[in-house]
Amino acid sequence: MNSKMKRRLIVVSGVIVVVLAVILAVVGAGGAAKTASVADVLGGKYQDKRVQVTGKVLPNSYSMQGTSLHFAIYDEGAPGASLTVVYDGGVAATFGNDITAICTGKLDASGVLQCDELVTKCPSKYETATDALSVDKLLGYGASIAGKPVKVTGTVAAGSLRPASQDGARFLLADASDPAVTVPIDFDGALSSDVKDGSVLVVSGSLDANGVLVASNVALKG
Repeated sequence: MNSKMKRRLIVVSGVIVVVLAVILAVVGAGGAAKTASVADVLGGKYQDKRVQVTGKVLPNSYSMQGTSLHFAIYDEGAPGASLTVVYDGGVAATFGNDITAICTGKLDASGVLQCDELVTKCPSKYETATDALSVDKLLGYGASIAGKPVKVTGTVAAGSLRPASQDGARFLLADASDPAVTVPIDFDGALSSDVKDGSVLVVSGSLDANGVLVASNVALKG
């Protein structure tokens, strides 16, 4: 290859590199999400921009409207100011009150975050089963134990685990010795991401008049 051809090749290669750099810069600028707090977003800094906002789910703020999950998040330590989020995707079973939610999307004209990526996370939580009843023993007490604080241990019945945003029991707790014996668990808090079918749990709460265990705490058996 003569020197003239080499110079041409160098020039062409340089042009290609510059064009690719410009394309990547444009694509990156349009698609990258800016990290922001709830307070930043509420301050109007990110209108019509793609942002990633991390906050705690405001207790009892969530509801399903059609196929969309509507909820609010707040900066930890500042629950008085919250950002409304609308998400139209699948919701993990870890979703619940006060869970940390990482929401990515764009703010619409009304200041609502139209979220297209939702990640939930919570710390793993363990508790000993000391003095905990089996599901079978709990149910054996019948109405006499309704309304009284209890601690129960059992396993998550296969296929019963649901997000807090859905109606009905959060999951069924099955007796460890007889999986056919179950009690429905009503719980709107955050579940550990390690909770899945067959997980051994320790549940604290009380039975209501309908035989549902209304839980104040759900933890993996430690």
